[in-house]
Amino acid sequence: MSVDLSQFHQVFFEESYEGLDVMESALLNIDLSEIDDETINEIFRAAHSIKGGSGTFGFKEIAEFTHVVETLLDLIRSDQFEMKADHVDLFLRSVDCIRTMINQLENGISCDMEVADELKASFTVLLDGENTASGDSNDADSAAAKTHGSQSGAEGWQIYFKPELDVLRTGNDPVRMFRELSALGELSVIAVMDEIPSISDIDPEACYMAWNLTLFGGATEEQVNEVFEWVVDDSALVITPLILPSESLDDEPVTSPNEDDVADELDVTNELEGKEALDVKSSATKKTVAKKEVKTESASIRVGTDKIDDLINMVGELVITQSMLSELGKEFSIENMPKLMEGLEQMSMHTRELQENVMRIRMLPISFAFSRFPRLVHDMSKNLNKKVELILLGEQTELDKTVMERIGDPLVHLVRNSLDHGLELPEKRLALGKDEMGKITLNAFHQGGNIIIQIIDDGAGLNKEKILSKAIENGLVLAGDHLSDDQINDLIFLPGFSTADAVTDISGRGVGMDVVRRNIQELNGSVEVESTEGEGSVFTIRLPLTLAILDGQLISVGEQVYIFPLVSIVESIQTHDQMIHRVSGGCDVLRLRNEYIPIVKLWDVFNVKPKHETVEDGLLVIVEGDNIKIAVLVDDLLGQQQVVIKSIRENYRPVHGVSGATILGDGTVSLILDISGLIKLAGVGRDTYKKISDANDTEAA
Repeated sequence: MSVDLSQFHQVFFEESYEGLDVMESALLNIDLSEIDDETINEIFRAAHSIKGGSGTFGFKEIAEFTHVVETLLDLIRSDQFEMKADHVDLFLRSVDCIRTMINQLENGISCDMEVADELKASFTVLLDGENTASGDSNDADSAAAKTHGSQSGAEGWQIYFKPELDVLRTGNDPVRMFRELSALGELSVIAVMDEIPSISDIDPEACYMAWNLTLFGGATEEQVNEVFEWVVDDSALVITPLILPSESLDDEPVTSPNEDDVADELDVTNELEGKEALDVKSSATKKTVAKKEVKTESASIRVGTDKIDDLINMVGELVITQSMLSELGKEFSIENMPKLMEGLEQMSMHTRELQENVMRIRMLPISFAFSRFPRLVHDMSKNLNKKVELILLGEQTELDKTVMERIGDPLVHLVRNSLDHGLELPEKRLALGKDEMGKITLNAFHQGGNIIIQIIDDGAGLNKEKILSKAIENGLVLAGDHLSDDQINDLIFLPGFSTADAVTDISGRGVGMDVVRRNIQELNGSVEVESTEGEGSVFTIRLPLTLAILDGQLISVGEQVYIFPLVSIVESIQTHDQMIHRVSGGCDVLRLRNEYIPIVKLWDVFNVKPKHETVEDGLLVIVEGDNIKIAVLVDDLLGQQQVVIKSIRENYRPVHGVSGATILGDGTVSLILDISGLIKLAGVGRDTYKKISDANDTEAA
């Protein structure tokens, strides 16, 4: 029975990405002045696993490329090759290349080998140089190698192979290995069946056979060893060169070696580490993908067994409570009412704990998002000729997997901005009395029900005069506008805004910061910036821990119930006549602590009939989005609760001003309001604030 290996492809892709992350992290942290053997072994094992897995599934391009990378790593770990800084860069480029190839295969696209071929040529130059050097100093060894055909390839090879009894149970099929050998040359196979027991004693899943194989052709010993490398630890394997007279071929079978010979050979061949994957190449797996798959976010998640155990225990508690309630229901009487109430309370408590445990399963340490930045800083600092130290804090702070996947791009943009615009060149930093090594700190921590991510640099800070002049030049603000420092800092998030003097491949096109804010707001989060000129900047991102559950404030307008995200609410107030002002153009504003806030009538925006149409009879909920405050007129506040978010986009279509929906306890559907969308829907913007400001100046005069 053949096994469809394609069902395991996704597991291979995900494990390969993890292996590449390990390689990249180790390469970035390597100390070339004192190379740690374990670090090199860690890199080698990751490359070796990727090579083995790709060979298993028939991904020949990745297997062949990774083999070249692994060969040089093997020389480095055996002290036959000195590793230098440019070699680290070469390995990092190779990691990128393998990652691209895996991504292409994951999407059903044939591997683009242009970059891989260029890198293979670079590795070949290094390997050829090493072979030449060792050949000059070890002529005798080279001659011996050629005599035995160990590297240059003999006329053939005699192979004795006796696998362990359980070889078939581990998925290592000798027939596949022989098929691979036959691809290297002309193969002759003779079975050794001396140890096969009587039929009544045979275990159908055990392998009792051994084989004498003769391989004719120019295959190297290394190629032959590769076929058996995943079983060599647990098998008797002897490979000897076959030197034949030119006039004839001796077809006489090879006799089985004695145990001492086998043990000696196993000491030599048993060098490979980390047999994490089966290295068998089957022609059945080498199929062209006919249907192109759509690339999606990672479909799996690694969960600690402690979280699974907690979940199982909680389900057990629920089953016990359910059984108790079922017994009460069979012969219920009014005397059992206290027990019923107690059981329902237990059910509520267990359900809440079950919800929390399920949510914990989706939580991952933010180190998964931070892991990309050492490489980013390494490459960009070299391109910009800057010296940069990256500091990562709070890496074990947990965040919902979905939020983590979607926050990656905004974080990358903010870090790139800090590198390009924030940090000065080393000579300029020295002239300013700073350390020539600039610092960028990524910090994550929990605060209330949110996660806070900070991007901190000790660079030049925001040049407020330049920002303001650029904004005036681009018509984003008027020359006579009086803006606070926070308002000036906020200008960098406007579409099309840039203070760069020249467009580069890194920045200067005015595309990015507005997208950063929009992406973060789509996650029900916010981003703020604080900056001190000459000292540095701090970008603070505030995000909910999860997108599945929202802390909300229920409000009523007429017969409808809506939900405001709790993080968007500033305060709620009842008003009186002196607090309400009417501005020309029909806009009512609330004067609150010397601040003028536009009033938005929610019943008017959504075209529903309210209980109270006047501001004095209703309640005003002050909310903030896009750094703009509005006072929303509602009939009543109903209470706060956690709600499970259901997508409107997926189940209906996008609705302006609405981010989702939920089902309340009475079974009715309630809409969750998107504050930024509501502000736009109500037509409130900076122009509205300009009118309010002008009216206020007129009133004061």
